[in-house]
Amino acid sequence: MHTKEEKLAAFGALLDTMDALREKCPWNAAQTMETIRPMTEEEVYELSDTILKGDRPGTAKEIGDLLYHMVFYARIGQEEGSFDIADCLRKVVDKMVFRHPHVFGPEAGRPTSAKEIADTWELVKAREKDGNKTVMSGIPDAMPAILKALSMQEKARGCGFDWEQKEDVWAKVSEELGEAHEACGEQDPRHMEEEFGDLLFAVINAARLYGVDPEAALSGACSKFRRRFTYLEEQTLRKGRKLTEMTLAEMDAVWDEGKAKGL
Repeated sequence: MHTKEEKLAAFGALLDTMDALREKCPWNAAQTMETIRPMTEEEVYELSDTILKGDRPGTAKEIGDLLYHMVFYARIGQEEGSFDIADCLRKVVDKMVFRHPHVFGPEAGRPTSAKEIADTWELVKAREKDGNKTVMSGIPDAMPAILKALSMQEKARGCGFDWEQKEDVWAKVSEELGEAHEACGEQDPRHMEEEFGDLLFAVINAARLYGVDPEAALSGACSKFRRRFTYLEEQTLRKGRKLTEMTLAEMDAVWDEGKAKGL
């Protein structure tokens, strides 16, 4: 691993590289925060993908790409006279120091646990001078729905609003499943959408309580479905047939065959 001096030198090299690109590369010079934003979202997903795959070299690469974007935003802010990278770094350091009184404040050294910190996290954040006015206001509207639901549930837990026993959540999941089923019988599109939303929210909550990442779980299910459906397609084509010509029972038989193969 590198020394602190080597790390600082590497970060300095990134800043120098950004300065050169912004001043001498027409494409980089033409970018704005608005044009970079979609690319940043893509980089976040690419980083997430490498983490889920356990690809550490890939994760290092994607962290570098994401850091490049952060420096890019800071450089644009500097040109606008709004802020620079030092402002960004000082803000996050000040925030982390404030949120961890058990490390940096008068409570430093007091025995504590990860659970205690997590259980009071939102209450500590609420005392910040320039923090969010409400607990939920810090959650972006544009965040993907699964992540948004998980973030809301975590923030509520940080204020003490959570199930006393994780097993209790299953009654809620069953309740929401019944209501979604009932709404489907009514054939009211808006009511069905509402009840399916409540059901999905409850299932995500159950996953959270049992320490399962719902995004990773659903991603895994999608990958499994892709493998099995691809097997179904390949086997069908090999027999000179089309999926549209097969009965559901025939497709199920091939599907189960792929499942038995561990796909």
